[in-house]
Amino acid sequence: MSDEQHTDDQQDGPGFDLGLPEAAPAVTAAPIAASPGAYRVLARKYRPQNFADLIGQEAMVRTLRNAFSSGRIAQAYILTGVRGVGKTTTARILARALNYEPADGAAGGPSLDLAVMGKHCRDIIESRHVDVMEMDAASNTSINDIREIIESARYRPVMARYKVYIIDEVHMLSTAAFNGLLKTLEEPPEHVKFIFATTEIRKVPVTVLSRCQRFDLRRVEAGTLAAHLSGICAREGVTIEPEALSIVARAAEGSVRDSLSLLDQAIAHGGGTVSADEVRRLLGLADKGRVIDLFEALMKGEIARALAEFRDQYDSGADPAVILTDLADFTHLVTRLKIVPDAADDAALVEAERVRGSEMAQGLSMRVLARAWQMLSKGIGEVQQAPKPAQAAEMVLVRLAYAADLPTPDDALRRLKDQPPPAAQPSAPSLPSGGGGGGGPRLSLAPRPAEARPQPRADIRVDARAAMPAEGPRLGSLADVAALAAARRDLALKHGIETQLRPVHVEDGRIEVALVPGAPGSLIQDLSRKLNEWTGRRWMVSVSSQSGGPTLAEENAAVKAEREEGIKAHPLVAAVLARFPGAEVVDVRTREEPPADEGLAPSEEDYLAGPGADDEIEF
Repeated sequence: MSDEQHTDDQQDGPGFDLGLPEAAPAVTAAPIAASPGAYRVLARKYRPQNFADLIGQEAMVRTLRNAFSSGRIAQAYILTGVRGVGKTTTARILARALNYEPADGAAGGPSLDLAVMGKHCRDIIESRHVDVMEMDAASNTSINDIREIIESARYRPVMARYKVYIIDEVHMLSTAAFNGLLKTLEEPPEHVKFIFATTEIRKVPVTVLSRCQRFDLRRVEAGTLAAHLSGICAREGVTIEPEALSIVARAAEGSVRDSLSLLDQAIAHGGGTVSADEVRRLLGLADKGRVIDLFEALMKGEIARALAEFRDQYDSGADPAVILTDLADFTHLVTRLKIVPDAADDAALVEAERVRGSEMAQGLSMRVLARAWQMLSKGIGEVQQAPKPAQAAEMVLVRLAYAADLPTPDDALRRLKDQPPPAAQPSAPSLPSGGGGGGGPRLSLAPRPAEARPQPRADIRVDARAAMPAEGPRLGSLADVAALAAARRDLALKHGIETQLRPVHVEDGRIEVALVPGAPGSLIQDLSRKLNEWTGRRWMVSVSSQSGGPTLAEENAAVKAEREEGIKAHPLVAAVLARFPGAEVVDVRTREEPPADEGLAPSEEDYLAGPGADDEIEF
């Protein structure tokens, strides 16, 4: 550059005239990376440089190593996984492996042994190699961007062995862009390789997935991540407690980048010394030992102690939803320890979790743990949506503590089976069912004797309504209900019960039926209201979605038809029917059985027959 051009550049540049003398030397701004005060975050400083540095992805590394050694190198790869597991980093390392050439100029091919920096490695790592092009699909989504890739792919690489196209967040490409890439992706030139990375693999078309080798990068386990963070802290000269490492590793949820970001923040917060308490306060977490104390109080039903412990943690800065989440996590841990005791050897567990969790796993049943998990899972959502999360969390703890004293369903059934059977009660006179000719149980209208009722203990507080003697009959079948309606002279309700209700489940106090087609909707309400009035107890009458059994009228008709078929086979009846053509069997009754229409309105034949000998006639 000439002096004249240099002078023009200085005159045209932006800035203010600070009155510097003409002889003052020009100041050149140094790059930020060279400044002694610049700091690179741990997530960038300890980014893996080769496949040996990758943690938790052994399956992918083994597959690629075998493929490279046998020469089975695909034309396209797609990497998927959650954020921070190393998709973009793996893509750059793979580009290095494809274009690896020894720095001394010796002959070589694609290799995964990248311990020694190759000829193109440094430029690829720093994303400035001319033949390795990275594109962010989130900001380059159109078909025009893909058209540029297709056009440039026809030309051979300038320096390296392959032209490598790394497309990050590939699921953001438009439909037209995907379609335009298909042909080149399926049959690319021999010098072109594609590497895609995405967090939303389901948004990538199947036509693209079928042309790529897919690798699912796994979440890194908490124990492996804690060991990785420990090594980084040793190289950084940072003193950190093992429990703090476990907290950071679990808070990262398998993401290496998230764990390094949290560790960076914890180191800055602690001033070079990181303790578990500082990390908890930084992340808004509760002390693990105090969470276990809270869980123990809840399982023992000590609600006052549990609420006091929760309030102390809340006053210390712990979020109510986070406290419930920690309780749910510990419930899950105790459940795992109960099923798989060897899970206590996990390196990510602290000593309190390992020891006390194993003790609680031996003392709590699986059903109690499952019930606690369900209540906590539902309670976390309630707390997150509540206007006052602390109060909502306390109500969840109250429910959980009181549920700890309740028996599980199988325990309740076992206790009922273990109880001695009640003393036999003297049978009360029964009322025959009104129009039913079936063999259903009879309806007892007599209340239970007073001496048979259990007497409450004097030292137990008994509800006044519970201590009242049970009035009214005991109904055990739909035939009993119909008989009660007949006894109360409600013939319309009796007719509806017999012809329009199909029994599903009937017990004293609860009736579940199915309605026949065309039955009135008010029948259920009328039946419930009348039963409450007649028995003096509350009845639950509901309509079931099941088909139910036959109605009482259908049962009676079936019994009547069976009787008629049986009586027709009798020799005398058969002889009568043969002697009088056109004769039919109208009804079949035993001597002690009353007529089917007893208790109903007089029939037409009764009116035509006139008064009987015992009838009283008023003039």
